[in-house]
Amino acid sequence: MDGLTYLIVPLLQGFEWFDESLQRSLQARGWPQLTQPESSVMIHIILGINRPADIARSMGLTRQAVHMTIKQVIGKGIFELRGDPHDKRSKIVVLTTVGRAMRRDAQATIQYLTEQLAARIGRRYVDGLKAAFARDWGPPIICPPAYRRRKAAAARSAPGRLSGARPRAPSRRNGAAAAGR
Repeated sequence: MDGLTYLIVPLLQGFEWFDESLQRSLQARGWPQLTQPESSVMIHIILGINRPADIARSMGLTRQAVHMTIKQVIGKGIFELRGDPHDKRSKIVVLTTVGRAMRRDAQATIQYLTEQLAARIGRRYVDGLKAAFARDWGPPIICPPAYRRRKAAAARSAPGRLSGARPRAPSRRNGAAAAGR
């Protein structure tokens, strides 16, 4: 199997395409550029996850790494730390006036990017992506160790397979475009 057959690869490529398009668009409007970790923290803030410890837990990062990232965005004038009204021992991250203005531009940009993507790949595919990602995927899944062995045994016994022959990789119509990203 190559990377094209794993769902996680196009998921990541799609996210990176969207994030890069968003960041370039915002930079063209004069906003400071955010790194991917900074952008990911921004997404969490917009989703209402605003305690640094909760952001770290959600992202699977250390609290120190998230605090460093938050500090960088504070330095860009987009975030500020305030006391948590529900827990006086904690801080929450909030958007500054500049951050709220940047968010409004980002929302308009995301709408534009979505329209452009629909024009490129088709509205039904974009709607299908939205519908698939809006569904509840349930809790994370742990793959049992025996799964790989069952799949390997099934592949060895598949009729018509030559011993040692490798399946051909599926063609990709936009391979050149993806390689240029």
